[in-house]
Formats: sequence, structure tokens, C-alpha cells
Amino acid sequence: MNPELITIDDIYRARDLLQGIIRFTPLEPSRPLTAMLGGPVWLKCENLQRAGSYKVRGAYTRIARLTADERARGVVAASAGNHAQGVALAAAANGARSTVFMPVGAPLPKVAATKGYGAAVELVGATVDEALVAAQEFAERTGAVFIHPFDHADVIAGQGTVGLEILEQCPEVRTIITGVGGGGLISGLAVAVKTLRPDVRIIGVQATGAAAFPPSLEAGRPVKLPGLSTIADGIAVLRPGDLTYAHVSKLVDEVVTVSDEEISRTLLMLLERGKLVVEPAGSVGVAALLAGVVRVETPAVAILSGGNIDPLLMLRVIEHGLASAGRFLRFTVRCADRPGQLASLLALIAEQRANVVDVAHQRHDPHLRLGEVAVDLSVETRGSEHSDRLLSRLREAGYTVALAAA
Repeated sequence: MNPELITIDDIYRARDLLQGIIRFTPLEPSRPLTAMLGGPVWLKCENLQRAGSYKVRGAYTRIARLTADERARGVVAASAGNHAQGVALAAAANGARSTVFMPVGAPLPKVAATKGYGAAVELVGATVDEALVAAQEFAERTGAVFIHPFDHADVIAGQGTVGLEILEQCPEVRTIITGVGGGGLISGLAVAVKTLRPDVRIIGVQATGAAAFPPSLEAGRPVKLPGLSTIADGIAVLRPGDLTYAHVSKLVDEVVTVSDEEISRTLLMLLERGKLVVEPAGSVGVAALLAGVVRVETPAVAILSGGNIDPLLMLRVIEHGLASAGRFLRFTVRCADRPGQLASLLALIAEQRANVVDVAHQRHDPHLRLGEVAVDLSVETRGSEHSDRLLSRLREAGYTVALAAA
């Protein structure tokens, strides 16, 4: 039996409920994407939403509709971070206790923020799905109300208010593209947009290492992945929800995937060109546009669904993004161990206008020949062509060069 889809009236009621609670987030133009696609491209900045993502919309809608008795029993949720913060904020605003189960590897800033909003945090399991099981067991044991991160009509209705805002801010929109994890955001978005503007294409994007929707849509039912592997923890979900699958299969035009390399390059572009801090999961819509994996009719809107990124992860992602774009090289040069050799090597790199970030000698590697030294270098360049010229010049000068493993 197919679940009943929510309606535009459900989303209108959620919008009324959220008045004065959420932020009407800005729609910012993207010059790089506009130039690339030949028509206007806008970014819906839910990374600037309260608690750092769109998740507060659905969490508040769900919790505000609980009865007084249900609120008195408290609420429980499971999340990698964004739903956790949304639930904690919404519960506090409605006078309810909240307990949130998060994966053991959840980013520390998300854990700290969730606690800061007043929730009790339990770290359980390696994935959101394992945390979900623990949260549901807690609900059965204590009577707390389980707040699902995506597979509930109230949650979907709350997320659908993003679609109403986009149509108000950009009435001429032709394509909307957004990241997809469990499917709550794209489900609500699709109901709002397809009801009011059925001509608008709705495109979902998943990380290649956490793409449960493509096989599910092909099979005609929700399919569980054997595992997850992506830097986009916010959309790392093993299986679509039954309710969200029903919405996506009926209303969404296409679901595509992007790699972690494409995501990291996108985060770098958004930071450099857009001055926007976005988490990996929040950037996948833009990543799909940059990678050219989807056909887009402009004007287009890409949703930046969240901005809660661990600073340590940001450092790694920026470095990875620079490397993916050919602007950051790690390599080892083998040369004779004699005075002045390092100075000559660095002078040659300087002649090529590359910038050395760090350098280290290795003299005791058993693979080195007697009288030979290995020099490990990290170098900034201006792009792939510049990197290739630098490496070619080093080899022409007689150096043995080996690129570091990614």
C-alpha cells in the first residue's frame, strides 16, 4: 500500500506555524555558475538558517504539533548533526526535554551545538541508521516521542516551506536542485513546487558513496545500501524512507550523484567565490552543476542546505579541493645528499612560480640508495597546467619525482 502524500495545504499550515521561528533565508546570485550555464543561477542559503540548516523547519513543525501530554514525555531523535540541532532548538522553544542519539564519529561542533540548544546527547553506532535504532529503542523504553529526521508528514511539510520561499523569491525559476539524504527536503519541496509550478524541474543529488535513491527508484521500492562512504555525512543515509520514497518516485524529475572530489572542489569554490561556508552535504546541488552531470534550464536555484562543518574537516576538504583542482601538490623528489642540493631544488621550484608550503628530508628510508635523500614537498600552484609544467621541469632537471598517494 502506497503512503498518502502530503498536500500544499499541509505546507501552507507549516509556513503559518513557522512564522517568527525560522529565518526567511536569502537567495544569492552565483556569478561563476551563471557564467558557466549561460543563464541566471541562484543559491538558496539555508546554511544561514537558524541552527545552520533547513532541518529546524521540519523539526519545529513536528514538535509544535505534539499534544501537551506528548511534550511532557519528551522527544528523542537521531542525527549526524543538523536534525539534532533542529530538534534541540525546537524542543526548547516548545518546553520539551530532548534526547538526541548521534553516531560516534559525529563532528564535535555539531555535538557541542546540540548540547548548547539543551539536548542530552548520546553517541551510539557508526552511522545515522544505527543511531536511529537506538533512538527508537529509547522511545519505546521511556515513552519519549520519536522525531524522525525525514520520514514523517509534519517534517516533510516543514521542509516544504523552502519551496514556497523559492517561488516567492524567484518566480521565473525553471530548475531547482538540492541534496538528498533520506528525502525529507526534496519531498516537501517537490509537493510545493509541482503543485504551484508543475513546469519546474526538481533534481536531487546524492553523494556517490551514499546514493540509496537511484537503486531504489530502479527497483521500484526503497532499497538499503550495504554501506556508506562519503565526506557528506549530513546526507549519508542507508535507505530512503517509505513516505519520502513515495514523494520522490512520483514528483522528482531526476536523481544524480557526485563524487567526494567534486564535492570538495565545490566547497572551495563556494568559499572563495561566494564567501559562503557550506558543509559537504549542503553543497552537492552546486557540485552537480559544476560537474555537468545534469541538464539544467535556467533560471536555476541550488539549495545550500547546511553550513555546519567541522573546522578540522574544512581544513582537510580545502586541501583536498585544491588538490582536485590541481592547485596543491604533494610529491617526493629523490636527489643526491650533498650541500646545496636542497637550495638548488627550491630555487628551481621558485623559478616556476610555485609556492612551497612545507618541506621535509628523509635520509633513512631503506628504499633510498647510499648517498641519496628523499625530499617531501607540499606546493601551491595556479592550476593543473602549472602543476604539470612544474613536474616536467623537475624531471627535465634530472630529479626523480613521485606524486604522493591521494
